[in-house]
Amino acid sequence: MTTFKLVLEYDGTRYSGWQRQVNAPTVQAAVEEALAAIAQTRIPIVGAGRTDAGVHALGQVASFRTDRGLLPREWLRALNAHLPPDISALSVEQAPDDFHARYSATGKLYEYRILNRSERAALLRERAWTVYHPLDLAAMTAAASALLGSHDFSSFETAPTANKNPRCRLQQSELRREGDLIVCSFYADRFLKQMVRTLVGTLVEVGRGKRAASDMQTVLTARSRPAAGRTAPAHGLYLVRVDYTVPSIPPVT
Repeated sequence: MTTFKLVLEYDGTRYSGWQRQVNAPTVQAAVEEALAAIAQTRIPIVGAGRTDAGVHALGQVASFRTDRGLLPREWLRALNAHLPPDISALSVEQAPDDFHARYSATGKLYEYRILNRSERAALLRERAWTVYHPLDLAAMTAAASALLGSHDFSSFETAPTANKNPRCRLQQSELRREGDLIVCSFYADRFLKQMVRTLVGTLVEVGRGKRAASDMQTVLTARSRPAAGRTAPAHGLYLVRVDYTVPSIPPVT
């Protein structure tokens, strides 16, 4: 059996998330159906992250094992011939036998995109969260920087969850403006359920003046979901990259 690492890009709009479900379309199911069409047998895949319904990916990673004797470039070409148009295989490579897309990961980069303008979105209506009120980017940036480091992020985790370890090491928490877009970037060794969306929802409250930037430490210390802000809509979130080696990001204490 050969292990392969697959990198995918997808538009999550019409999918009920990554993980296969009984009566709903999912990204995992679509990829497994494409693999089955190629290999004429079921090939299960494992994803690096279980993105929610409506969440997009620029670099989702999946792994699968098979005894079919296709080269990586043949798998790549065949997958893109069978996948639906809103899912694209970007690369396929042979991986070590013990490679696991989820458990071998050392870090993930997510971006959240906010369209901050007074007019409604047309082209970005399913690609960014439109916030009509002016946002104070400086205050949001100060609040985001307070989150850096290793913390218990229970306040930003949506229940219910089977997760027993709420501690994550957030190494990047940055915001930048690109015209009407505010792009929020978060890199950590791991993320809790809907953690990025709740971080963004809380930062938007800071940007609107509903809470102070200095409140972020109080929110962290509370370790309680009601202490944080709303969960931002799924369609603004992108899984950008999954790393499997130590990243070149300055360490945070």
